[in-house]
Amino acid sequence: MSAPILLALRLIMVIVLYGFVVMAFFILWKAIKGKDGDIFSNRVPSISLRYKRSNQHQDTASFSQPQILIGRDPVSDLYIDDQTLSARHAQLTYHLGQWWVEDLNSTNGTFINQEIVDEPIVITAGDRLRCGKIEIHVIIETPEK
Repeated sequence: MSAPILLALRLIMVIVLYGFVVMAFFILWKAIKGKDGDIFSNRVPSISLRYKRSNQHQDTASFSQPQILIGRDPVSDLYIDDQTLSARHAQLTYHLGQWWVEDLNSTNGTFINQEIVDEPIVITAGDRLRCGKIEIHVIIETPEK
């Protein structure tokens, strides 16, 4: 083959390669900026926690903040006066587009669907969270698409 033909083929390959890279970055940029970019939004879906203290009526607390402290301490976001709860029992945190629960070294432990929480774990709507002897039903707002 002659040198001009090889040069033309190399130039075509370089143009095709750069075109592919530009197209890939454009698709990623549109996905992040478009409706698929919800993971980067600052909106925290509201979460409701329905619980019942020993033979009392059922209470529901709703939150729209990204961090919720559960415990017996009156400054807790979800304050429950029950001796089986620690002062700072558990914490719910919203990050990476999901709600997470973490036990804060409580005395009686934190359980999600009968499984002990020994490290932060994702919770979903309908999960049963148990702190001490208090069972909490998790209700998470479903985001509109």
